[in-house]
Amino acid sequence: MQIKLISENFDKHLWNSKAINPLQSWEWGEAREKMGIKIIRLGEFDNNQLINVFQLTLHKLPYVKYFIGYLPRSVFPSSAVIDYLKNFGLKNKCIFIKIEPYVKKSEIPNSKFQIKNLTNSSHALFPNWTQILDLKSSEEELLKNMKSKTRYNIRLAEKKGVIVKEETNRQGFEAFIKLYFETCKRQKYYGHNLEYHQAVFDNLKNNIAHILIAYYQNTPLAAYELFYFNKKFYYVYGGTTLEYRNLMGANLLMWEAIKLGKKLGASDFDMWGSLPPDYDEKHEWAGFTRFKEGYGTKFGEFIPGMDLVIKPIEYKIYNLVYKIRNKLFFQ
Repeated sequence: MQIKLISENFDKHLWNSKAINPLQSWEWGEAREKMGIKIIRLGEFDNNQLINVFQLTLHKLPYVKYFIGYLPRSVFPSSAVIDYLKNFGLKNKCIFIKIEPYVKKSEIPNSKFQIKNLTNSSHALFPNWTQILDLKSSEEELLKNMKSKTRYNIRLAEKKGVIVKEETNRQGFEAFIKLYFETCKRQKYYGHNLEYHQAVFDNLKNNIAHILIAYYQNTPLAAYELFYFNKKFYYVYGGTTLEYRNLMGANLLMWEAIKLGKKLGASDFDMWGSLPPDYDEKHEWAGFTRFKEGYGTKFGEFIPGMDLVIKPIEYKIYNLVYKIRNKLFFQ
């Protein structure tokens, strides 16, 4: 196996054919570069044949000379890739590299985790659990597998005159982002800023990103930004308004998203995060976990986020500062 640094003039289509998640797509890397973030692309080759890709970002820590690396939603890195990342981290003043593979826990033996300097992350960015809907079934079967309350709410929204449109354009983005920020404020969620969302949309629109909006009498009720990539569909970002909430626009919107995924040719629909199946009804995520569950999804557990520790002493200091910061500003 050979690990090679990938240049900007590499075949983007070949790269994307080996990427297993939109956060590993070439377009996602370009979006991050437009935000001023340094992108590193690595290819794993076997007899000069590209077999795996790894796209990571480098993030400068304030006030110090150190960086943090982040490798999201790749395959589980081989020992050769881990060794390359260790050496890369040492040369580039990385305290650690956060690794969050897009791999189900059941697919990797426990022995794979016994790698020196690789430890479970105390603050992973992705939840361990998600919900996935099999889109290979017919629309009739999908409706049948939903919870009765979900089917009822979909029909209610249709009966009351809610309509859903795909608007993957400037107007649609503006409607989506307004609802997104409105929801973040209402739920006291610290989401990404406008610059981030604009860069993502500009680089991924139509090819990967799609915007769906539910309307009632020209009033946007709910909006989703969805990703389609390599036969999989993803519910990534969403927003709703409290206005006309009784019309169940979000329920119809998710049903139309499911149908769009099927139309695009997706085999699965990843709901992008969830509590585990035995979740506490009092948990702050219980609402959206229950909402997604209503569509007949199956729970799936991913490998937990891990940190490849490059500088052990600085890593301990970083985690301590992180905990103090969270207590001061987010409680």
